[in-house]
Amino acid sequence: MKVILLEKNEKLGSLGDIANVKSGYARNYLIPQGKAKPANKANMATFETIRADLEAKELAAMTDAQSKETAMSDVVCTITANAGEEGKLYGSVSPADIAENLLAQGFEVEKRDINMSEAIRNTGEYEVTVSLYADVVVSVKVIVIASTETE
Repeated sequence: MKVILLEKNEKLGSLGDIANVKSGYARNYLIPQGKAKPANKANMATFETIRADLEAKELAAMTDAQSKETAMSDVVCTITANAGEEGKLYGSVSPADIAENLLAQGFEVEKRDINMSEAIRNTGEYEVTVSLYADVVVSVKVIVIASTETE
């Protein structure tokens, strides 16, 4: 199914591109989320009339993401978790934990935007990346320490 992209997408293309995607992906995700429209003559004509507005919104989002990137360049997330004697965690540190810690520091990010190469299951220092926009990615240091509370 061919769709017109209404915003930049890392894997599909940029604003205004016509992408060929699976019909289920288009019907269930891209179109309901407002990220694309089916590529037909009526939608092509409509897109050309609203193109300037969409480009302005994309530029504003990109500028916002770049300013957030500079602010987050030296951010360190310190997460306290229950751990055993050798530093092995009871469970793991999830992207939701990192997003919650970043929110406490004043940076609002979605947990789906946090990219971890592997699950964090031990205490120590880790590097994770946060996708702020299609091309804007910032690296964040995560320090996991064992909690000191005893029962």
